[in-house]
Amino acid sequence: MSDMLVALYSLPKESIPANLIVRRALAPEKTVVLNWIKANFSQGWADECDVAFSREPVSCFLAIQHEQLIGFACYDATLKNYFGPTGVHESARGAGAGKALLLRSLHAMKDAGYGYAIIGGVGPAEFYEKSVGATLIKESSPGMYKGLLKD
Repeated sequence: MSDMLVALYSLPKESIPANLIVRRALAPEKTVVLNWIKANFSQGWADECDVAFSREPVSCFLAIQHEQLIGFACYDATLKNYFGPTGVHESARGAGAGKALLLRSLHAMKDAGYGYAIIGGVGPAEFYEKSVGATLIKESSPGMYKGLLKD
């Protein structure tokens, strides 16, 4: 999976569906969030999110619907200037939570002084291209994950 590049100075405005709350994670939610990520995605993503909780401010946003966690997005987790990991629960996909999390995170990166962001190890490249004009970075696979230790 390749990386993608996003120009933060030309981001679209945020658009959050009416029934969704997107907000920065809070420290006392760390265990709940990490357990949810591990159960729905992977231990590796939970580990990356754990680092996001150590940032000031916390560099993880949550999507909450009907008081339930349905998605998350991190930035500056494994590497500075990187967006990800991010995920939306399978039952909630296609309703705008992923795009809302993406835009909230990228706007936070822009506000922190970044001009560009790298989306690491992209799965749905078309989603990122359509949502924020991201472009593939040639020869970026396996990128930063080359030689990653596995269980």
